[in-house]
Amino acid sequence: MGRGTPVNSITTFLEQKLEVRKQSNAYRKLIINKGLIDFCSNDYLGFASSAELRNMISAKAHLTTPQPTGSTGSRLISGNNRIAEQLESDIAQFHSAENALLFNSGYDANIGLFSSLAQRGDTIITDELAHASIIDGARLSYATRFSFKHNDLENLEAKIKISKGNIYIAVESIYSMDGDEAPLQALVELAEQYGAALIVDEAHATGIYGQHGSGLISQYNLEKRVFARVITFGKALGCHGAAVVGPTLLTNYLINFARSFIYSTAAPSHSHLSVSTAYQLLQKEDFQSKIQKKIKFFKKEAATIADRFIPSNSPIQSFMVPGNNEAKQLALLLKEHRFDIRPILSPTVQDGKERLRICLHTFNSDQDIKHLLTLLIKSA
Repeated sequence: MGRGTPVNSITTFLEQKLEVRKQSNAYRKLIINKGLIDFCSNDYLGFASSAELRNMISAKAHLTTPQPTGSTGSRLISGNNRIAEQLESDIAQFHSAENALLFNSGYDANIGLFSSLAQRGDTIITDELAHASIIDGARLSYATRFSFKHNDLENLEAKIKISKGNIYIAVESIYSMDGDEAPLQALVELAEQYGAALIVDEAHATGIYGQHGSGLISQYNLEKRVFARVITFGKALGCHGAAVVGPTLLTNYLINFARSFIYSTAAPSHSHLSVSTAYQLLQKEDFQSKIQKKIKFFKKEAATIADRFIPSNSPIQSFMVPGNNEAKQLALLLKEHRFDIRPILSPTVQDGKERLRICLHTFNSDQDIKHLLTLLIKSA
């Protein structure tokens, strides 16, 4: 064998795997769409493009002692500062938690949380539709892993009964692909019954539910009954990063054992100032009523094809279009009418459950919503 054989073998493997994706019409590539009407981003409240938020961030930056462009290191070395610590304190207070710990993304937060918490002999049970970051974090642990049928409490209880060690139950308050809500009250009661720790990812609930957008856990007054929450800033807050909120004992533990925190360069102060300002803007007016008004209008106008949508009262409205090719073709048709809506294909979702994931925003006009639904009704 020549020295180049292993590399040739790797190249062949990569080419074959990509060809399989192409043949199944599931090949991914990066694109930039300009001039389209946004019905695909997670910028539910329009904060990412808000001139008001930009001006508030700029004003806050001018009033703050000049900071380095970068953080210069992990927070355990040179990357910690008062701005980060104050932001954590403010986030904890906003979400009615003892403490908060910043991570560079929601993915980092879930990876660090689940990989470090559960030990060999423990059990992590995840909803079958839980985000990939939760699943990956669980995989990195040495714990036994189970999944339960989506929002199925009876199936969850069956998995709890065969679990060992410390038991961690992982759910999303609003599911990112279906847009439906977890039965949080019942989940809390079931976790308490068996002495399990409930962890809730509030990525798609933050900014949308609860007082000033504090999330569904806060809306239902369950803060003291949930072990930990993951709050992300890249969706309704229009920024970047995340925080784990919960007991001080937990955040101290994560500082010592969460590898995605320990070994990551901290986000720069400008990022933390942006998040802090976004929280301030959340409290200036009732954005939650604005987005709920859009959701209600959309659902009313979509009544004739309601059976094609997964039931959801969130900004995420999934229009079912089984088949990768069919979903992609409908997305292309909508793009011709200037609508930016992305198809969600298998294997991201189960084969046969492909869909168009429509995200509603406070800035979507009623006219655009009507036009979009007219096109979907014609395609149904």
